Amino acid sequence: MPTKAEIQTFLLREFPQTTVLVDEAGDGWARVRQPVGEEHLRPGGTVSGPTLMAVADVAAYVAVLAAIGIVPLAVTTNLNINFLNKPAAGRAIIGEAALLKLGKRLAVIDVRLYSEGEPAPVAQASVTYSIPPAR
Repeated sequence: MPTKAEIQTFLLREFPQTTVLVDEAGDGWARVRQPVGEEHLRPGGTVSGPTLMAVADVAAYVAVLAAIGIVPLAVTTNLNINFLNKPAAGRAIIGEAALLKLGKRLAVIDVRLYSEGEPAPVAQASVTYSIPPAR
């Protein structure tokens, strides 16, 4: 299976627009980090929903890649997010993802998002990825 460094290199090459960093990745789990800047905030001094959804999606993708290898055409088919608490504007968003089910064609992932250093999650997402058939 790919290493954390291999997954991060792949993300930087194929998705240069992302600023999410891979902290850790193992067989079916991942921990990612999104540093938070002004561009990630919404009025009221909180991290925007689109930023949280992006972190959830990348965390899920990294967990899938850590389990099946680097498969560029694995794609999100569903992302459902629950916003639970107000994220801290001055802290990175941490995404922790775990595979709930890995099948031949679909993977279901649970993602918890946190403001760095805070114990309570700011959001929870259920993400489904489609895995392309083996060639």
